[in-house]
Amino acid sequence: MTKTKLLLFIVLIFAANLVFGQAGTTPDKATLLLKDQTIPSFKFEISKGKVVSINEYKGKIVLINFFATWCAPCRKELPLVQDQIWNKHKDNPKFAMLTFGREQSWDEVLKFGKDLNFSFPLLPDLKRKVFGLFASEGIPRSFLIDENGKIIYLSQGFEEIHFTELKNLIDSKLN
Repeated sequence: MTKTKLLLFIVLIFAANLVFGQAGTTPDKATLLLKDQTIPSFKFEISKGKVVSINEYKGKIVLINFFATWCAPCRKELPLVQDQIWNKHKDNPKFAMLTFGREQSWDEVLKFGKDLNFSFPLLPDLKRKVFGLFASEGIPRSFLIDENGKIIYLSQGFEEIHFTELKNLIDSKLN
């Protein structure tokens, strides 16, 4: 391989990492909450003007996902979430899914959901108040919370193998 081709290869790898981020289940330095930790209590808007506490979800398996409308890996992940997790478990009273648009408003998340035909709850997190409890940077991120509020799975970025692990864990917990 010539020096020019090697340099081009290194630049492309670096650029891909910047665009797509790191994917995996091993926490990075930006991850603030880890597996087996209990999530802190927090409040959020479940619909415009209606505030709830995460504590109201105790007793359920809760998938918390963080995304942004402009995020390419999020746009790959969320249709799979819709098809393989939400459509399968949305009617199960022991399951809840909270999908927060990091730095996104109600108008932005609702338009995004409508444009992409998502039926799961898309929630704003305009000032990173919720995201900031879980991580300091990097999306998409998913945290699976057990019935007692403990993190039983987390992932960052998007890779199908990790999505499959998450989906299978949810299936095993709810079946």
